[in-house]
Amino acid sequence: MSVSSNSFPVIIFVLIFLFLVTLAIHSFPKSTANTTGRPPRQLSVDYYAKSCPLVDQLVASVTSLQFREAPVSGPATIRLFFHDCFVEGCDASVLIKTRMGSKELSEKDAEDNKELAVEAFDSIKKAKSLVESKCPGVVSCADILAIAARDFVHLAGGPYYQVKKGRWDGKISMASRVHSNLPQANSTVDELIWLFKSKGLTLEDLVVLSGAHTIGFAHCHHFLSRIYNYKGTKQPDPNIDSRLLKALKMSCPQFGGNYDVVAPFDVKTPFAFDNAYYGNLEAKLGLLGSDQALFLDPRTRPLVQNLAKDKKKFSQLFAAAMDKMGSIGVKRGRKHGEKRKDCSMHL
Repeated sequence: MSVSSNSFPVIIFVLIFLFLVTLAIHSFPKSTANTTGRPPRQLSVDYYAKSCPLVDQLVASVTSLQFREAPVSGPATIRLFFHDCFVEGCDASVLIKTRMGSKELSEKDAEDNKELAVEAFDSIKKAKSLVESKCPGVVSCADILAIAARDFVHLAGGPYYQVKKGRWDGKISMASRVHSNLPQANSTVDELIWLFKSKGLTLEDLVVLSGAHTIGFAHCHHFLSRIYNYKGTKQPDPNIDSRLLKALKMSCPQFGGNYDVVAPFDVKTPFAFDNAYYGNLEAKLGLLGSDQALFLDPRTRPLVQNLAKDKKKFSQLFAAAMDKMGSIGVKRGRKHGEKRKDCSMHL
């Protein structure tokens, strides 16, 4: 749920100022294709130890510069990795451009992916170019995306963890497979549990990975019904803080608003990768209905409460969950995958 780069600075800082002012007095309490039918193929941290030993450092030189010059690259690339892994597995299929004259759109052009920020794709393109110049034809786009996502988590203040490697790039990228394999802004907890389970992920993984919403932004249309017509009642969701509701309505009118306007997922520390997201849910400050639902449901509430109290535990669990997610639907070998030189084009 990213934002167009043209309007990013003005919109973001206006929104942040508005949120911080309106909430200053508030004391925050603490798929259609099942890609997990088989055990994940073996990945390893030292997969490129001989063929491209400096791959992590090469990618890091790009991501650190991107994070300074275009901070939106951080949440955008983390989201890009999530969208990649949940559709066809972690195989960089989300990076493929639709071919001219093709009747089938690629994943990148699916409706659910149209808001993925260009800065995320630029980050991967630049990293791939640098890696190719040092280790031609060796490192997959899928591995570069996994490494870059880790880098941006760490650059934003989150944990640094070792990324297992050995993914090949996927040969299939179809927009028609996207929507049913991604969570939606108004997904119920039942729907989220089913979707994550279909990827081999647990209830704990669901709550922990949702913590990635500690950074990033959502366009108004993702929560308009929640603040104006919750479940057809023509009233706002009762489980939203009144001051947050007022601020969101000021930024996002029910009709005729600016499509480029966004709001931060985390109104307390929107640029820091921390555990404030969970405290926000306790305080009815979740932005999306699917976020707030994690505190309302008795199956997920205890996890939300525990993570709100323990930043170190959140960091540890998030690193483990990202490692687990990074193993979904991994391709290996020429029968199932490819090693692209240009991440946006199949070989």
